[in-house]
Amino acid sequence: MEVKTSRKAVYISLPKKYMAGLVKNYELDHGLFIKGLPSRLGERYVKAYFKEWGTITVCEIKVSPDSGINEAMAYVRFSTEDEADSADWAGPHIIGGSEVEVRRIVCPKMKDSDDQVAAVPVTLQN
Repeated sequence: MEVKTSRKAVYISLPKKYMAGLVKNYELDHGLFIKGLPSRLGERYVKAYFKEWGTITVCEIKVSPDSGINEAMAYVRFSTEDEADSADWAGPHIIGGSEVEVRRIVCPKMKDSDDQVAAVPVTLQN
């Protein structure tokens, strides 16, 4: 039985030694999750900061208007695993005058088409 799910990315943060198991079974995108980013900064600023370590394929910034704090989060995806590792290991990172928290993450690759839906196998137990 398969359950249809919405097309949302799953970001996974694991120690490097455990990522080998994921690499065997999935094609992965490699990137960083950045927390504590000043909310006044845009994607161009974040891309310019991280381009020193490689080619950035995606940069997304989210600001929570309800949080009451003046901080944002960002996801930066690199073209290779080595580039993402280099950017992670180069820390601590100070972006826009603030030291930010950076976590190395992976995300299973998804098709770009919006009309596709991921299928998740489900086993029912009695």
